[in-house]
Amino acid sequence: MNNQPLVFVLDAGGTGLKFSAVCEAREVIDQFTIPSAPNSLGEMIERIVEGFCQTEVKCGRKPTAISFSFPGPADYANGIIGDLGNIPCFRGGVPLKDILEDRFRVPVFINNDGDLFAYGEALAGLLPEVNHLLEQHGNPKRYRNLLGVTLGTGFGGGIVVNGRLHVGDNSAGGEIWCFRNMLHPTTIVEDSLTVRAVRRIYSENSNISFDDAPQPVDIYNIAMGTQPGNRQAAQQAWTELGTVLADSIADAVTLVDGLVVIGGGLSKAWQAFFPTMMNELRRPYGDLSRSASPRLELDCFSLQDEQSKAEFAKPTGNYINVPGSGRKVWYDPVKKTGIGISRLGTSTAVAIGAYAFAKEKLGF
Repeated sequence: MNNQPLVFVLDAGGTGLKFSAVCEAREVIDQFTIPSAPNSLGEMIERIVEGFCQTEVKCGRKPTAISFSFPGPADYANGIIGDLGNIPCFRGGVPLKDILEDRFRVPVFINNDGDLFAYGEALAGLLPEVNHLLEQHGNPKRYRNLLGVTLGTGFGGGIVVNGRLHVGDNSAGGEIWCFRNMLHPTTIVEDSLTVRAVRRIYSENSNISFDDAPQPVDIYNIAMGTQPGNRQAAQQAWTELGTVLADSIADAVTLVDGLVVIGGGLSKAWQAFFPTMMNELRRPYGDLSRSASPRLELDCFSLQDEQSKAEFAKPTGNYINVPGSGRKVWYDPVKKTGIGISRLGTSTAVAIGAYAFAKEKLGF
């Protein structure tokens, strides 16, 4: 381990700071969490420093670099955090990268959780799993692009193209949270794709106050019939999430043209929203001439369903002749995307993505 870079990582949020350390693309300590201090900048920075100091003690040596996710808006390339909604102590631009580099004397890299989640799953999660599956089925198709989305206190996104994280010119690549909401066109999709949204829809359909609405884990159990409550309201909450999520994924994957992986706390309830999501992705448009046209150029397959996954992996092409050459080339007329839940777990994927990003920047 001592010959490989050791990277300290952090998944930061408004309520908790989750620390870990990664070497050789695996976590080398158990993750631990320190509460955030969203209303005090000084205390928040002290807790971040404290967490990395504890990480150093657990690892027994100093890091090669620090690489972590932090909410935006931010100038991630320069490590400056902007005005945050869920961590209000950050205002006017806080040079967090420079603060931590001055304290620890190692390079510091910052991204958002959606980016690093997608990167981790592209390198060590869903994407390599799918390519291995295709190989097992004798399918020469291989995937190199991935759209990652996270469902939790917010709605995040990240894009990996040809194995490289897409950041963008303004640190805003993959920021799909502000897509238009198909069910509420004057709002953003995030209003239907978060913890707060699931509780809101349940409360509205149960005629109770938002404060009295159960947490998403309970709403999931109610929807699945394993816990008492308003089952119809619970199912409606996950139906809206699945519908709006499908519309957002459809718009984004049209540009990315790759696989899709879903993470975040709400992804654990995938059985409640996946059927609606998949049906919406496959639902055709009706055009102005009253004929149907596909919602996507890609055929969508659920990687959570064994039959659908087998259909996805099955070769649908064949070898065709190159006239006059005696050679044959593979041609597959069916364009496919597969959609699945995080294979690593969201926090681990973020940690692996943060490690890989640091290694890339360090030249390892």
